[in-house]
Amino acid sequence: MNTVKLANKNNVKMVAHRGVSGIEPENTNAAFIAAGNRSYFGVETDVRRTADGQFILLHDDHTERMGIDKLYPEQTTYETLRALRLRDKNGVRSRADLRLCSMEEYIETCKRYEKRCVLELKGGYTEEWLGEMIERIKNIGWLENVIFISFSLDNLIKLRSLLPDQQMQYLTGAFDENVFDAMKKYNLSLDIYIGGLHEEDVKRIHDAGLEVNVWTVDRLEDAERMVSWGVDYITSNIIE
Repeated sequence: MNTVKLANKNNVKMVAHRGVSGIEPENTNAAFIAAGNRSYFGVETDVRRTADGQFILLHDDHTERMGIDKLYPEQTTYETLRALRLRDKNGVRSRADLRLCSMEEYIETCKRYEKRCVLELKGGYTEEWLGEMIERIKNIGWLENVIFISFSLDNLIKLRSLLPDQQMQYLTGAFDENVFDAMKKYNLSLDIYIGGLHEEDVKRIHDAGLEVNVWTVDRLEDAERMVSWGVDYITSNIIE
């Protein structure tokens, strides 16, 4: 298996959605390394805080889809989560390397391959928790290469108070005036579902000095259309 190549990117930055999740199980180090060995600009993932204050990568509220056993990260210790073996793409738990990743492993992998991190905050975060996360990323020496994203405006507002100049994107399914007002007020770019974006929105956002990331774009014709609209980033499971 391999990625689908977008011939004319026109300076659009490609982001691997949960790593190259069209090839390897999402949010695993295998998926991140697959992205690292390709031409992607960035690698997106989802981070949650465990019951004992660690940071682990999982999109869903619980592990059942990825690991058969149903564990809730926010209610489970880090070591218990790390012991869980995940399904391969064929649905079988056969590979010892498929485990939930720590945030630090992901950051280290992105740093090793010189990829930008696109880090989605799942759930609600206190300023203290965000401060802990920032310090851990700083210690790895890669904070300036992290774009924080979240559906929670509250998370982004707290982050903005801690990191006045950091790149951040407001995740949403649709673009409206409330979203645009928040973007301008807190200096947030947009990370939007492809079905919620219109061509005229891209110009308005660019005129405000902000950027547009569109997800999840897995059809080549859709990616080509987004390039023609002038978006800044395309997030995909399989298109490179």
